[in-house]
Amino acid sequence: MMYFEKENRLFKYGKENYSKAIESAALCKNFILDKDDDECITSTKKNSCYNCLYRRWTQVSFTCMYKTNP
Repeated sequence: MMYFEKENRLFKYGKENYSKAIESAALCKNFILDKDDDECITSTKKNSCYNCLYRRWTQVSFTCMYKTNP
């Protein structure tokens, strides 16, 4: 559900596809809930990429900043 843009992984469904963000988070072994309530976008009981500690917002979507090869 991500595509590579240069070295970054950009979520291909944008900022408002909540079902795909939940589906993607369920498949991600690196998901960590952002503990800062002000940073969480959704209040769903399911994990969502929109609430992940590793996401950084872009103009059209977000980038996953988790590095698989640090």
